[in-house]
Formats: sequence, C-alpha cells, structure tokens
Amino acid sequence: MENKAILKLKDVSKSFGGIQAVKGLSFEVYSRNIQAIIGPNGAGKTTIFNMITGFYAPDAGEITFLGTTINKMPPNDIAELGIARTFQNLELFPSLTVLENVMLGCYVRNKLGIIKASLRLKSVQDTEKKVREKALEILEFVGLEKYADEPSGELPFGWQRLLEIGRALATDPRLLLLDEPASGLNPRETDQLGELIEKLRSDGLTILLVEHDMSLTMDISDNIIVMDYGRKIASGSPRQIQNDPVVIAAYLGEDIDASD
Repeated sequence: MENKAILKLKDVSKSFGGIQAVKGLSFEVYSRNIQAIIGPNGAGKTTIFNMITGFYAPDAGEITFLGTTINKMPPNDIAELGIARTFQNLELFPSLTVLENVMLGCYVRNKLGIIKASLRLKSVQDTEKKVREKALEILEFVGLEKYADEPSGELPFGWQRLLEIGRALATDPRLLLLDEPASGLNPRETDQLGELIEKLRSDGLTILLVEHDMSLTMDISDNIIVMDYGRKIASGSPRQIQNDPVVIAAYLGEDIDASD
C-alpha cells in the first residue's frame, strides 16, 4: 500500500524582525518514512520544527497534520494529535530518575495528570501502574532499562540522548521530530542511534530529522530537503542529493562520496 503524506507544509514563511528565517517552504512527510532536513546553521531548520510543534505560528502558509490545520494550535494540542520532538539541547529533568523522566512523557497523553499522580490518589493508582509499565517497556526498547532508577543527570551524554527519545516516544507519537540527535555522540553511539531510528521506522513511526552528521543522514534517510537561508534549494533521495552539484558545493563538500 502506498504511503500517504501525514504532514504537509504549504508556502510557509516565518520572520523575526527584519530577518526571514523561512521563506515560502513547501514539503510533505510520508508515513513510515525518515525525512531529513539539512543545511548550515541559520538555514531555518529549527524554526521549521518550532512551527510544526506550535512554539511559533507561521506568518503565512499552512501546516496540516493528518488533515488537521495546526498553524495556530498550542503545543499541548499538537502533542495530543500525535507529534513529539526532541531538542538540540537536552531538556531532561536531571534530578529525576530515568524512569520518572519517561513517565512524565506518558502523562502528556493520558488523563491522569502530573499533580494527581504526585498525590498518589487511590482513584489513579491503576493508571499510574500502567504508566510505569509502559515507561519500563520504552526504556527496554531504547536500551536503558538497567538504569531506570538512576538520576538522569548522571547518565553519560549519549544515553541522555536516548532517554530524551524515549520520553518523546512515551507520548505515543505518529510523527517524531529529532533535532540534532547525534550532536555530541561518539561514532559508536551514533551507529546505535541510527539503528534505533531505523527500528522506529520499521515499527511504523514517521521521523522528521534535522542532523549535521551527513554520514548518518545519508545512511538512514528516505528523502532529504536541503535548506539555504530559509529557502529549500533541493530535495530528493540521498543519492540524488549526493549528486546534486549545488548541494555538494554549498553544504556537503568532499566528505560525501557520490559513488557510495
């Protein structure tokens, strides 16, 4: 069965003062695909993520997810529709345990609520148990189940990256936005990250990826968009992007071998 576009951006623009961060951008993200966005710092990549997740409202254009226009929705409503994200800078709660961080993600999508859970009311005990079980399953999926009771701030940096992905998965997303997930990782950790992302795609999740690690991006992406000063200058498969002279000259240099 042909994959359908679950996220659509049409002629989307965003300015900050006199600086136009995104200019007339249009693209679609297809179900069960890994779609990457690449470009130098200042190309507008994180601004795109912030518009999709409701942190910024576009100045013009339309963003739809599963047929619903989300341009002016608050972030919590967009999360409930099934969009989750990670951030360039880790947004964990370092004093909470690994398990508690993931449980917080679970509360985003159920009716329990953090305050009621913290009070441990009798009426929510069953729900809290289910949340805990789900969080443990997610930790096992990302390979951190042995560290469930450790403070998240004491984990090695690479594992904290995995934990942030785990917390995002706890919201049951249909679309996961990963913002520089390989930043700060060593080569072994980057390989493990790539395997995890591909496993998520195989399990039916759709991924939108912003990443500077070109080797990782080319290895796992189904399609790549190239940004330059807020504009899309190219899009296509990794091989097409590798062989695009404009892209090679502007962004990839000679580190990517087009014959690969």
